[in-house]
Amino acid sequence: MTSGASAEQTVGSGPGRVLVALYGVFALAASARAAVQIATKFAEAPLAYLLSAFAAVVYIVLTVALARGARRTALVACAIELAGVLIVGTLSLADAQAFPHATVWSGYGSGYGFVPLVLPVIGLVWLLRPRRS
Repeated sequence: MTSGASAEQTVGSGPGRVLVALYGVFALAASARAAVQIATKFAEAPLAYLLSAFAAVVYIVLTVALARGARRTALVACAIELAGVLIVGTLSLADAQAFPHATVWSGYGSGYGFVPLVLPVIGLVWLLRPRRS
């Protein structure tokens, strides 16, 4: 295993910085959206709003993990994000009544220009690329 400093150089440098910034933006957006939804309309769609809050937590973990060079944590969080987007996206299309209000991951992230679907794929590719010594 590489030291924290060298892991940070490979994970959070170059294009990795763009991932940190994108995940940071999504962490803020998803957190704000979930907070407003839960505070004002929780009874209308509790499942959707809790999923939005879960997505926000995943984005926060990813932002911090990428920024600190925590490759394993970032890999697990990216895998969780991709699974969440695929599962929630499929369920939201298959049973629209179960999701009366949109989440970050509804319709595979269509409300966010499908970035939630593409971002974990890019993140996984970045994290799984061969490391430089």
